[in-house]
Amino acid sequence: MNGDASAVTIGIVAGEASGDALAAALIEGVRARCPRVRFVGIAGPRMEAAGCAAWYPAEKLAVRGFAEVVRHLPELLRIRHDLKRRLRAAGVALFVGVDAPDFNLGLERKLKRAGVRTVHFVSPSVWAWRRERLATIGESVDRVLALFPFEPPLYEQAGIPVTYVGHPLAQRAATHGTRRETREQLRLPGTAPVFALLPGSRLSEVEMHAGVLLDAAARIVEARPDARFLVPLVTRATRDAFATEMHRRERTDLPLTLLYGHAALALRAADVGLVASGTATLEAALARCPHVIYYRVSRLTAYIVRRKLLLPYVGLPNVLAGRFVVPELLQDAASAENLAQAAVNLFDDTVTRRRLEALFAGFAHELGVATGALAAEAIVGELAQAGVAC
Repeated sequence: MNGDASAVTIGIVAGEASGDALAAALIEGVRARCPRVRFVGIAGPRMEAAGCAAWYPAEKLAVRGFAEVVRHLPELLRIRHDLKRRLRAAGVALFVGVDAPDFNLGLERKLKRAGVRTVHFVSPSVWAWRRERLATIGESVDRVLALFPFEPPLYEQAGIPVTYVGHPLAQRAATHGTRRETREQLRLPGTAPVFALLPGSRLSEVEMHAGVLLDAAARIVEARPDARFLVPLVTRATRDAFATEMHRRERTDLPLTLLYGHAALALRAADVGLVASGTATLEAALARCPHVIYYRVSRLTAYIVRRKLLLPYVGLPNVLAGRFVVPELLQDAASAENLAQAAVNLFDDTVTRRRLEALFAGFAHELGVATGALAAEAIVGELAQAGVAC
């Protein structure tokens, strides 16, 4: 049971920087309405700052792809087993899994069978691939909190309770004067071409992408000698990995600025971004940053994903638009030569960049609802369903 008899305990698990940010917004929203609620589980630094007790760090779940997960599977299973035991011992009234579906859905299913109400925050990409997961989701959760307006109909058709909460990034979307203001903040030349290089938030992504990004930057400098590059890196480990690759490839002379975090700043300041597929592509759109999407995984993972894809594109801006509006360079196509050429072409095409910026502003308007408040309201409702008043 809870150590404090008056407290209500909610279990929560998030992996990666994007899940940490989403979970922190939810925690803040719930605690504003229910001060005696406490959160425990797997947490990143933002969640901890919002008041969550971290039993494990979120980095433990930052594993991508099928082949990569197999290598870490014993540890992940051990963590999930221990977490279930500790959550039951803590007498949690509710569990919230934030993204990380391969980890969270299994945990949610076990907790739901044990009588704990469960919520999954961030719909798995059932609209893009693995539609069969809807059955598993229905067995695992009492409610899904969806970020995008095209997601609720899929769950409603499957008979799964769903609440649309929008995306919190949209509330901080860039405006017309943001690029100039951000460049002044970062003390960047007003007229120099600025490129944001985003290798991903996971260490495995940085290890996979750092070399090709550095080689692409060298090619961009050949075409645009006054170019500047901003590279946001989420953790000390990812920053060290990128810096190591710079030295290994002898690219330390490139005009690079490594940022500790601050992806939003890099994207807001940049004319063009090279962005690893994932939540960062939505962040780029909401920063009004024209960009090129790229990604590399192991050949086995790529083969499995290709067989299950339901859409011709993977980037969130393209999914939201329902068509290709942002170039996608995946696997072998994500070469240094192709990335550099695509970035320079986009920089040179002012008309296309302005059209993209206008389209991205529309995304912000569509997604810009009070996510924290809506998510908190849904959580309070689920607590009531569990017979718990906050």
